[in-house]
Amino acid sequence: MASIRHQGFSPERLHRIDRFLAERYVDAGRIPCAQVQILRRGELVHETVLGQADRERGVALTRDAVYRIYSMTKPITSIAFMMLVEEGLVALDDPVTRFIPEWKDIGVYAAGIGPFVTTPPSRPMLMVDLLRHTSGLTYGFQMRTNVDAAYRKLKVADRDRSLTVAQFVDELSRLPLEFSPGDAWNYSISTDVLGVLIERIAGMPFQDFLKARIFDPLGMNETRFIVGEDQRARFAACYLPTPEGGLKLLDDPQTSPFLQAPTFHSGGGGLVSTADDYMRFCRVLLGHGEFNGHRLVSPATLRLMTANHLPGGKDLTALSRSLFSESTNAGVGFGLGFATVFDPVAALMPSSPGEYYWGGAASTAFWIDPVEDIAVVFMTQLLGSSTYPIRRELRTLVYSALIEPNAPRY
Repeated sequence: MASIRHQGFSPERLHRIDRFLAERYVDAGRIPCAQVQILRRGELVHETVLGQADRERGVALTRDAVYRIYSMTKPITSIAFMMLVEEGLVALDDPVTRFIPEWKDIGVYAAGIGPFVTTPPSRPMLMVDLLRHTSGLTYGFQMRTNVDAAYRKLKVADRDRSLTVAQFVDELSRLPLEFSPGDAWNYSISTDVLGVLIERIAGMPFQDFLKARIFDPLGMNETRFIVGEDQRARFAACYLPTPEGGLKLLDDPQTSPFLQAPTFHSGGGGLVSTADDYMRFCRVLLGHGEFNGHRLVSPATLRLMTANHLPGGKDLTALSRSLFSESTNAGVGFGLGFATVFDPVAALMPSSPGEYYWGGAASTAFWIDPVEDIAVVFMTQLLGSSTYPIRRELRTLVYSALIEPNAPRY
């Protein structure tokens, strides 16, 4: 590990992270485990490994533990799609129906008129709408509207690994949109649709595209849609919070659905990974699209992806219709696969303008700070990512340990 002081961090302040996570969360039984990796200027400057991977069997967490990363799959899928954009095979302003003609008659739900009464959208759904979650699609688990209820009734399951691609496309063709594309932001299955598009455009299975074009070149050998035989002993259990502040087993690592190959490879939430593997992906992002001699996208493409693409330059608090999202901050917009901070003061959290990030349903998270040349990966397994403010707390702890900034603060 590189000299911590050389990379601008205080060792004493970094160790606050370990103490805080242990005392506030792990030892208190609020989360089962915690792993944190902090990278600066290409060097891993701090790592935390705490708690148990499997509380029921007393298995301690190891640094090579395998986690369900759920929605941290989304940035990987988004990068994969933009690789096809760079090759000229698809454009951001292409209508989705160019490759999914089955959706040509999808309408917008006419609230107050009746179930499944629709009106034509004001404009077609575009590829950019899927990347920035302005498509009008939704997630059934939000339980907010009649459209959410229709998703549940027709079993467009948010984490269903048993659908086929054809079934997924067909089910959605029979459901209305929440709103006309571009009118609002709603966290949704949009990135799952991107996975379907990648498969159709590239002419190969989505999972094979990710392996051949991203995972193998980067050495992300632990990132998969199925927990392999070589990973089973390291696969962490996933828990739900209890009303008393404790933990209830949700997904046993010895009987988990992730032990079986899915028929639907979810671009929105289907992957498992390790902290080391996901940090390799983060190194690509910090490297302006390239790591270890392998370029995924150009610097210009990555700049485009991490800019705020919300209509009117608005933030998520102004445009979001979601009851659930990985971010509810003022001063935070959304790009092509990432949340992006454009006003740290409004966001009320330590960050740099242009920082981007996302997280997963099991409370995992990552962020990239191009100004300070920092990447952070946080892993745990507690389903219900808004249960505790641990992500904001971690940001505070990391930035309070940074004593040699690269640039004047805002």
